[in-house]
Amino acid sequence: MFEYLPPLNDHNLPYPDTIHPIVVHFVIAMVLFAVVCDLVGYLTKNTRLFEVGWWNMVFATVSIFIAIIFGQIEAGLSEPYPAAVSDLNLHTLIGWSLSGIIAALTGWRYIIRIRTPEQLPIPYLGLNALLTVIVLFQVYLGDKLVWVYGLHSEPVVEATRGGLL
Repeated sequence: MFEYLPPLNDHNLPYPDTIHPIVVHFVIAMVLFAVVCDLVGYLTKNTRLFEVGWWNMVFATVSIFIAIIFGQIEAGLSEPYPAAVSDLNLHTLIGWSLSGIIAALTGWRYIIRIRTPEQLPIPYLGLNALLTVIVLFQVYLGDKLVWVYGLHSEPVVEATRGGLL
């Protein structure tokens, strides 16, 4: 069966470069922009910004599952060395948790949008703040996996293939 799979390249991937970071940057941008739109809309009473925040959360909810699929594939192909394993596991756990958190907040946001489209409750905005902190910590972990541990970089893949890591 494995003979039907494409060969792995110098990044230890069956395609030219990592896709997870590309997709996940959309999620990060959409979530953070939704939070900013909701906060500014709340402070300025500009309810049109609530609609912008809503649609950003909807697309972030869909996109995070695409990011997780590619993240799982690429994490499985990364062959992490012992120093990177705990951060990769934490990044994976938080990523799956964020998918549930974002989906739940989007669901709640939908109910708010149906019942009271002209206002947002303070607890929702508070959870948006917590979501922002979690997303920023997840970004930190992802950056660490790439820039500190070098997962999927050619030198690290070469060292792993050569048995040096």
